[in-house]
Amino acid sequence: MSAATVSFQVPSPLGPRPVTVSHAREGTGEPLLLLHGIGHHRQAWDPVVHLLAAEREVITVDLPGFGESPALPDGLTYDLSTTSAVFGAFCEALELDRPHVAGNSLGGLLALELAREKLVRSVTALSPAGFWNEAERRYAFGVLLTMRHISRRLPLPLVESLSRSAAGRSALTSTIYARPGRRSPEAVVAETLALAGATGFDETLRAGGSVLFTDDIPGLPVTVAWGTRDWLLVRRQGVRAKRVIPGARLVRLPGCGHCPMNDDPALVARVILDGSR
Repeated sequence: MSAATVSFQVPSPLGPRPVTVSHAREGTGEPLLLLHGIGHHRQAWDPVVHLLAAEREVITVDLPGFGESPALPDGLTYDLSTTSAVFGAFCEALELDRPHVAGNSLGGLLALELAREKLVRSVTALSPAGFWNEAERRYAFGVLLTMRHISRRLPLPLVESLSRSAAGRSALTSTIYARPGRRSPEAVVAETLALAGATGFDETLRAGGSVLFTDDIPGLPVTVAWGTRDWLLVRRQGVRAKRVIPGARLVRLPGCGHCPMNDDPALVARVILDGSR
């Protein structure tokens, strides 16, 4: 998929501010917006895009300050309400009338927030953030900060060398993938660079320190799916999500890690398609 950019205005305490978002579109059918996690980029969805695009118009995006999307301008913060406003304006700019949305990790939390505000017609959240207790949040943030530190310290030739073997790809990505050997060398290099270069990482993590998702989402189809081998946001958080959103469909993803799209693309695509009917 070739990437495009779209720019639009978002309200701020300092007046309207311009935001630019990089995205790609593929397929035909009802629109489906895909949102990645912190430190990742839209290519996290590559393993499932072609499967989804057979039945949906798929829009993958780089969150502001991640991938190819520039950082938010002065006056806009990386909190949940601002990011939600950004994607409300993004959908308006692309003339997406209440798309289906699926998100992973931070993207899953954002997808649920868009659903809470009735900006989308269904939501599928894969290991969404925001259902942790304080110890689980501190652990996850510590792991993410360590991953970020390592990505910024490793010389590119070493990353490229490690990516060429299954063991090296495991060393670089086993925190988020249960089957890191399945990720291509090129993808591992690209996402390591994306994590290192994410201008929105620190402020997004800081804003997430006080986030808990505590609201039900009545009247919308909600699916929450969790990998059985998610070591970053452990799967008991899915049980909490079900308590918060009693009408949600809670799905177990056997053998999948925190970013399950790569571990079992066929299963994840089916869960998203079933959840966006």
